Amino acid sequence: MNRRQDDDGPILITQAQVSYDEEFAARKKRYSLIMACRIPCLILAGVFGIAFQWPWVAVAFIVLSVPLPWVAVLIANDRPPKKAEKANRYRKSHRELDSVPDAQIIEAAEVLDRRDQRTEWPRQSQQDGPAHEPPRTGTGG
Repeated sequence: MNRRQDDDGPILITQAQVSYDEEFAARKKRYSLIMACRIPCLILAGVFGIAFQWPWVAVAFIVLSVPLPWVAVLIANDRPPKKAEKANRYRKSHRELDSVPDAQIIEAAEVLDRRDQRTEWPRQSQQDGPAHEPPRTGTGG
C-alpha cells in the first residue's frame, strides 16, 4: 500500500488493498467461468448442426466460442481498478458545540428556598382572605 511521505495520519483499514492471494483467486475463478462457457457453446453447435440440421446456428455458436479464450485471458490478467473514493475521516467542524463556560453550582437548599418564597404568599392570601369560601359540593342548599 502506498503512503505519501507528507501524510502523518494513520492508515485506515478501509484504504487497504485486497491481498495478492485473494486477488489471484478471484482472477482464476473469473477465467474458469469464462472458459466453462466455451464447452456448452461447442456442444450446442454440435447439437444444432447434427441433430436439428441448422448449420447457421451451429456456426454462430462456434464463432461465439472462438474468441472466448482470448477474452478470458484479457479479463483474468486485468487487475481490479483502484478505489478512487476517499475515506471518511473526522474533521473538526465549525458547527461543533462550544465548550461550556464556567459551570454554576446550584445548591439544593437555594432552590428550595426560592421555591418556598415563590409559592408561600399566594397561598396565604387565598386562605386568609375575607373572601375565602368553602368548596362547593354540588347541592344547592
